[in-house]
Amino acid sequence: MGDDTWKDLFPGAFSQAFFFSSFNVRDLHTVDNGILEHLYPTMDSGEWDVLIAHFLGVDHCGHKHGPSHPEMAKKLSQMDQVIQGVVEHLTNDTLLVVAGDHGMTINGDHGGDSELEVSAALFLYSPTAIFSSVPPEEPEVIPQVSLVPTLALLLGLPIPFGNIGEVIAELFSGGTDAHPHSSALAQASALHINAQQVSRFLHTYSAATQDLQVSELHRLQNLFAKASADYQQLLQSAQGAEVPLQTVIAELQQFLRGARALCLESWARFSLVRMAGGAVLLAAACFLCLLASQWTTRPGFPFSPLLLTSVACGLAGAILYAGLLATTGLKLDSVILGTAAAGGSLLPFLWKAWAGCGSKRSLATQLPIPGPVLLVLFLRLAAFFSDSFVVAEARATPFLLGSLILFLVAQLHWEGQLLPSKLLTTSRLSFSAPTGPPRHGGTYALRLGVGLLLCTRLAGLFHRCPEETPACHSSPWLSPLASMVGGRAKNLWYGVCVGALVALLIVVRLWLRRYGNLKSPEPPVLFVRWGLPLMALGTSAYWALASGAEEAPPHLQALVAGASVLLPRAVMGLAASGLLLLLWRPVTVLVKAGPGASRTRTILTPFSGPPTSQADLDYVVPQIYRHMQEEFRGRLERTQSQGPLMVAAYQLGSVYSAALVTALVLLAFPLLLLHVERISLVFLLLFLQSFLLLHLLAAGIPISTTGPFTVPWQAVSAWALLATQTFYSTGHQPVFPAIHWHAAFVGFPEGHGSSTWLPALLVGANTFASHLLFAVGCPLLLLWPFLCESQGPRKRRKPLAMEAETRGRFEEEEEEPLMEMRLRDAPHHFNAALLQLGLKYLFVLGVQILACALAASILRRHLMVWKVFAPKFIFEAIGFAVSSVGLLLGIALVMRVDGAVSSWFRKLVLAQQT
Repeated sequence: MGDDTWKDLFPGAFSQAFFFSSFNVRDLHTVDNGILEHLYPTMDSGEWDVLIAHFLGVDHCGHKHGPSHPEMAKKLSQMDQVIQGVVEHLTNDTLLVVAGDHGMTINGDHGGDSELEVSAALFLYSPTAIFSSVPPEEPEVIPQVSLVPTLALLLGLPIPFGNIGEVIAELFSGGTDAHPHSSALAQASALHINAQQVSRFLHTYSAATQDLQVSELHRLQNLFAKASADYQQLLQSAQGAEVPLQTVIAELQQFLRGARALCLESWARFSLVRMAGGAVLLAAACFLCLLASQWTTRPGFPFSPLLLTSVACGLAGAILYAGLLATTGLKLDSVILGTAAAGGSLLPFLWKAWAGCGSKRSLATQLPIPGPVLLVLFLRLAAFFSDSFVVAEARATPFLLGSLILFLVAQLHWEGQLLPSKLLTTSRLSFSAPTGPPRHGGTYALRLGVGLLLCTRLAGLFHRCPEETPACHSSPWLSPLASMVGGRAKNLWYGVCVGALVALLIVVRLWLRRYGNLKSPEPPVLFVRWGLPLMALGTSAYWALASGAEEAPPHLQALVAGASVLLPRAVMGLAASGLLLLLWRPVTVLVKAGPGASRTRTILTPFSGPPTSQADLDYVVPQIYRHMQEEFRGRLERTQSQGPLMVAAYQLGSVYSAALVTALVLLAFPLLLLHVERISLVFLLLFLQSFLLLHLLAAGIPISTTGPFTVPWQAVSAWALLATQTFYSTGHQPVFPAIHWHAAFVGFPEGHGSSTWLPALLVGANTFASHLLFAVGCPLLLLWPFLCESQGPRKRRKPLAMEAETRGRFEEEEEEPLMEMRLRDAPHHFNAALLQLGLKYLFVLGVQILACALAASILRRHLMVWKVFAPKFIFEAIGFAVSSVGLLLGIALVMRVDGAVSSWFRKLVLAQQT
């Protein structure tokens, strides 16, 4: 009765069972109350041989509140009463075993191998004396012993067949008053029964799998045969000598420990061929991303034919492998099949790279990664080979990020960018942002750098200490408000969390308003105006219920429970609706038509100066023709009506960034809901750090006007480091005990039944929230420099009319900068830059997972491989998958906006022509 995990481990093993869902760690009482409903009646009925009651209240209370909360004292008092009640119902032939399956850290967690986690209590009681005397108060600690065979022998049950543990022989010594020879003989008997069971297991297992070391297996079999023969000889003699008996005990213990070491050695095996093949495949993919990121800038590179060739080569490799297996009669391995397909798809790109290296261009010129960025990247990757550095990555990442920021500021100084601001010169018909002197003075760049370093330091206040550093103290701000004692402090923190939520909402709305994207009547803009405040209100209300649910009056419990289900689901539903609206109508522009609109900014891109090339002529001739056509139509209409009908569009300069920022905010709300309340401060810092980093990169890094815009490696590396830092700032660690399981019950307090994909999705979204947000927002690195072109309107001279131009009369008109509309001057360059940015980001993430894979492979026999290196590799691999999906979604959203803008332009031109 109790934990339903027993049902899955031992199906059909119990004559009667009362199971209760155990996955909801926020539920402290359902399992315990269910047990108490059936425990005492079942004991009094006598219709049982072994009764197991698995209570979970203390465990769940530790996860929810920690060991020092008043709720823990209540649960412990309840367990005291349960044990007292069970003792009162015991009969003389019954043994009571009270055992903990694990310990608990000072934060209430478990799952690691620290002393607090692996130390658990064991209490045995029987109304009838089991031993002739009480064991010593401080028994000697015996290593490498197991509770399972010990309990089995004490209960008179056979030791489980698959168990390879060593029995606690001292419990069978008969107490301190027993004769030494009788005590040793009892220990030898228990060890011999244990050794017989292990010997049968080794014989059966080796015959079925044949993967144990033959020589070591023969040695252990001979050792057991000798120890068994000595034991039988002792039983046949009336008075055995004490020294031979101790020798038999030592031989049996040596056999048991040797068998355990043999099994562990065999079960911790590695396929070196697969590990090497996987590493080579990862390295080739990373190398391909690096090369392809440079090929995108070459004019006329045949990407489409090369992609089709890669798909064909991948299919050919898979078919070839399947054919070889069919002819040889071997078993098809899906892993090797996928590897063959992936390796075949890489061959055309690698052949192209080899051909490129054979030309005059050297490989170094094709891979221009700045030295400081390469150094930071190398230090980060090399740290994955040290368990100490992996454990301390939460502190190392802000250091590397701060170093990269300081390098950016120093680079601005070395290149003379920290100078007084000057007037900008707008590049004519070039796919690039304005160049020349910096947009701001050096003081502005310094303020951005200092602010970014300060935010990085503040984010470090939210940290969770690894269990390998017992002297470290985790931030108390990572615990939920429900774990706080004291109403005033809880209310104060609740106000701070709600304030951070409101501040995040206000900052985003002010940013959208600054660029005029809140004036549009489009559905996404209306949702930002009214839907986001509703989401913030729902989140705040849910926090209030979650932090005070235990204190709610009894007559409001049902209402609180219903609201705890409805509110988070409503917030998530609103977020999903907002994203769908954004995909449906992503162009957030304001269009005006009517007389007098000619004084506003039109959809036509300005062109200044005489044309100097054929490309200029191709561009300027249609513009002149359209201008003349509009003027001629305007003259005709002025003769019939009060003025010309012109079309003006606003907010086109930030149409891409506005869609991305809106999508990020819509994603942030449900992700924030999956975290504890005080993580809202981290999310606020996340957006603030992102904006500061984007402005620093846009304000100081020079942009070339001779070719397509290229996002610097410094920006991509800093963006990836910022994602990793936020992962740790939100209270996560790359170990399984640190997973926030409570996220699975946000909106589902009663559990998910038999479903596993939905709780896995919620927990995964909580764990890799930073990876998803920064991957979706990665295109902002490309868009932000164009967005920052706007530093106030500039004046240009425009003729009032064709006749006015002949008379030399001009008027001054404000000309808005093109900003992101400059990207549409050369769409093919825009697509290439977007692809290049994605490849660079994948390369940075790819080399990280490659380093983790190599570390886990090379250090596979390291003491900390399963504690540090393997979990780090798993978390890095899942994070890479989430980041890849997020990057695809971010680029897809930008392409969706671009397609919608193109369609909007075509419709507008057709409307003007008709």
